[in-house]
Amino acid sequence: MATGDRVDPFAQYNFLVEIDGVTRAGFTEVGGLTTEQDVIEYREGADSATKRKLPGLRKYSNITLKRGFTINQELWLWRKTTIDGVTERRSGSIILLDEARNEALRWNFVEGWLCKWEAPALNAGTNEAAIESMEICHEGLEQV
Repeated sequence: MATGDRVDPFAQYNFLVEIDGVTRAGFTEVGGLTTEQDVIEYREGADSATKRKLPGLRKYSNITLKRGFTINQELWLWRKTTIDGVTERRSGSIILLDEARNEALRWNFVEGWLCKWEAPALNAGTNEAAIESMEICHEGLEQV
């Protein structure tokens, strides 16, 4: 018999993207919510044959976003600030929602800017939606 409340995993399709506090709608995929850290290995002369391991520099992967291509050019114009040499940095969040569409988890990024934007692939032989993709590079990610 079960002894506690059932805890199901969250569905991966129920999320929002906020940039500078404004919700951006229509993203079909978000990826790259990754942090990692370099490992510094060293050994002192008096140590046994085992290396010591210390945390080194923190690294954050680019956040990848995909959405259906529309006439809304707001994110392209943000990318264009960097192309034009006046990079505009923004903070944002990826918000995972529960089944009732209440916030369950939030990942906040800081000092982000669009470092890659890709136009949709065009193919007259399919009937799929045109999907644009972009990458936000940033200087910090935390889960709250």
